[in-house]
Amino acid sequence: MTATPFSRILLKLSGESLMGDAGYGMDPSRIAEIAYAIQQVREEGVEVAVVVGGGNIFRGMAESAKGMDRASADYAGMLATVLNAIAVQDACERIGIYTRILSALDIQEVAEPYIRRRAIRHLEKGRVIIFAGGTGNPYFTTDTAAALRACEIGAQTILMGKNGVEGVLDDDPRINPDAKLIRELTHLEAIERGLKVMDTTALSLCMENDMPIRVFNVNDAENIVRVVRGEQIGTLVASGARVAPIAPKEPRGA
Repeated sequence: MTATPFSRILLKLSGESLMGDAGYGMDPSRIAEIAYAIQQVREEGVEVAVVVGGGNIFRGMAESAKGMDRASADYAGMLATVLNAIAVQDACERIGIYTRILSALDIQEVAEPYIRRRAIRHLEKGRVIIFAGGTGNPYFTTDTAAALRACEIGAQTILMGKNGVEGVLDDDPRINPDAKLIRELTHLEAIERGLKVMDTTALSLCMENDMPIRVFNVNDAENIVRVVRGEQIGTLVASGARVAPIAPKEPRGA
């Protein structure tokens, strides 16, 4: 067993990180890679909780824009996270990881209801827990669910696995190909600069509870293990981070 900086972590997986090279849905090989990385983290003696998104199956905001009621669309998105949680659980149990799904929505046939003390007890017994159903409320994202659950279970950090993005960039790479990786910044700076780390509600919750976030590329699932071992990859968002200077931007087209 190797010494690590953490004893309990929360891993946030976007729905898109489960797609692999596909345009939608799930890639079994990608999910298997993530499960194997979780197994390695467990072998390091670290307790692991996971929050999964649902963007690979259903995008509540996009459907809302097409005319669907926002609350109904968000509930559909919550159900998508349950599907992803089942897929991750299956991949983990195939390689011998004891896993429990705890859902904010009441779906007793496939998941236990979320109870904070039960979640902590599962972790103490060495089980990986997967939180599904977001917060159970519309208008809140799975980013907010990750921040909330991390604080509730006493996680020491949130590992934010992004799909194909190395960390937090200083601009949108789809617009600016010269966007640069920011190594460290504070929660407040991320909010003020509108950087795509988490939504504002989630960032505010992390800031108020001094919850550090490590944002990294999860397309290489081995990065999960590297972060847990203390390697400084991706971007650290924390109260005591060394704030990167804000470089003035030239007007577009100048």
